[in-house]
Amino acid sequence: MIISYRYPIFPSREVEQKLVEALDTCRWLYNRLLEEINKARESGKTLRTYDTQNLIPLLKTENPNLNKVYSKVLQMVNYTLWSNIKGLSALKKNGRKVGHLRFKGKGWYNTLNYNQSGFKLDQDHSILKLSKIGEIKIKLHRKVEGNIKAVLIKRAGDRWFALIQAEQEPKQLSETGNVVGLDVGLTSFVVDSDGNSVENPRFAEKAATKVKNIQRKLSRAKKGSNNRRKLVDKLDKAHERINNQRSDFLHKLSRMYVNRYDIICAEDLDVMGLKETGNNKGIHRNIHDASWSRFMSMLSYKAQSAGRKLIVVDPRNTSQRCSFCGSIVRKELSDRVHECPYCGFSSNRDYNAAVNILSTGMEQPVAPIESKPLHHVSVMQVLAMKWEALPFRVG
Repeated sequence: MIISYRYPIFPSREVEQKLVEALDTCRWLYNRLLEEINKARESGKTLRTYDTQNLIPLLKTENPNLNKVYSKVLQMVNYTLWSNIKGLSALKKNGRKVGHLRFKGKGWYNTLNYNQSGFKLDQDHSILKLSKIGEIKIKLHRKVEGNIKAVLIKRAGDRWFALIQAEQEPKQLSETGNVVGLDVGLTSFVVDSDGNSVENPRFAEKAATKVKNIQRKLSRAKKGSNNRRKLVDKLDKAHERINNQRSDFLHKLSRMYVNRYDIICAEDLDVMGLKETGNNKGIHRNIHDASWSRFMSMLSYKAQSAGRKLIVVDPRNTSQRCSFCGSIVRKELSDRVHECPYCGFSSNRDYNAAVNILSTGMEQPVAPIESKPLHHVSVMQVLAMKWEALPFRVG
């Protein structure tokens, strides 16, 4: 499996200038290849990945700066472009409303992808060497283990980061004999079939006032001014802090479930579809802030690497079905208590759903259960857990 580590890097002024120029050159190439694809489409022709790949050597005469960027990085620009096109096509096939792929404006291309070659990491001296860029100091707060497959350089405001992707062998955990069902939501982030209710952290909501104040000042700042650049960087840092808090929470919570349970059952939610349903922007923002998809992704790869099993089940009627007798009891979203008129069973709505998810995932018939008082787990309790999770996984 491929694990990605994220480290801050500190280029010198000379090296940083090379990085900035390389990014702008890659942005030019991305836009130029997209232009060729659009022209071909308008004339009734179809270009493929290898067609645009073969254009790159020819474009070096048009823009000599392409010779200053490592060849593999240029190839990955083409790969990124086609990945974006395929992503939009997949969304369109699924009935989503999508437009055409946009050109990248100045400052909107922020990644250099060194895939397979063109890099060397000296962990003993904390130095990262990049072809046609030079040596860069890197803060290795955690040793990279495994065979390094790629290095991605990312710009975030006035800061730089290296994402190092390494191939590692999965580490199996010993069996616990425990199974669990998980119901994710907005009131509580997750309620499980063991009666644990984890508080929804709502990091973006808590930082909303600060972000809005920065955005208000930014809208009044003069374009191209130093003040505007400072505000842009301040806004980037605010968003990065929210993302880091969210990632830390999701990593630790997913690690907790993978460590404690051999089998984890969860709903196969169409998160994007939920975001597009209705006109309630507040709920859409809350769904985005909750990051259920990221949580499921983390559960998936951590379970795989630990020899655990993640089972996703059809979400239909998991909240409506009585976990005691199996009858369908219709409820609105505002109804937080499940009360069955057929058998008299009463419990927290989300706990009832978690038990249903577990029984469906394990393909077990409905068995009478007891209602449990929920054990509430705060965000601080999750964040106080020991960091045992690997940074994050790609691919």
